[in-house]
Amino acid sequence: MEGKIIAITRSKEDSEEFVHLITNAKARAISLPTIELVSKGEGMIDEFLTAIKEDDPDFSVFMSSKAVKILFDTARKISKYEKLQLAVANTTVIAVGPKTKSALEFEGIRVAHMPERFSSVGVGEIFTTLNPEGRKVIVPRSGASTPFLAQLLEKIGLKVKEVYLYYIRSHQNLSQWTEFKELFANNKVDAIVFTSASSVRAFFDIMQADIDKQTLNKILKKCTLVAIGPFTADELTKFGLQSIIANIHTVPGAVETIKSYFS
Repeated sequence: MEGKIIAITRSKEDSEEFVHLITNAKARAISLPTIELVSKGEGMIDEFLTAIKEDDPDFSVFMSSKAVKILFDTARKISKYEKLQLAVANTTVIAVGPKTKSALEFEGIRVAHMPERFSSVGVGEIFTTLNPEGRKVIVPRSGASTPFLAQLLEKIGLKVKEVYLYYIRSHQNLSQWTEFKELFANNKVDAIVFTSASSVRAFFDIMQADIDKQTLNKILKKCTLVAIGPFTADELTKFGLQSIIANIHTVPGAVETIKSYFS
């Protein structure tokens, strides 16, 4: 790992853990703010609360810490925080992973379950132990989410209500990309960690503004590409690229996968 240059498709603010782990391994980390979240606005709080009131879900599932933050921060702004907090607390809360669990606990929400596998499949595995037939679940999430989770939960026997809180677009401020693009063009980037399917699409959107697709893929095939999970790997495959999937679908898991690859 020593002297390697490793990039991750996250902003500096969201990649502090990655930078710390990579730096400790005597490699160099580069943060790439690839996507940005655009909130649907204050109306999503009423939409979520109305869904809770009308559907009376047994469970709520949070698939990212971002969803937690956007939901509760928006509720604070419009003085509906306590109402939202109570509505969520009256369900059995499931968090997809430790970061999401911490974000919920910060808001005073008790998390009842967290899967061993931090993914949609892991959430499905949790539900198979909870007598789910005919019960209801609400999932606040991104408008760019795939239908996989909802379809999986419906197959298990749940009635699923998804509430979309935000949509995703390619990051608009590319000032942090300048050095990466120069290193990349000179084949000096050893590995790139892709953290979501959305980040894959945004990466290509941003890079193809400067490099044609054929040249971009040619350089990428010389890099080690690490996907944080299978959906991210599938998205890279759509662009004609193979990747290594992190054994554990977290940033530390991705770092350990890189270490093993370069050892």
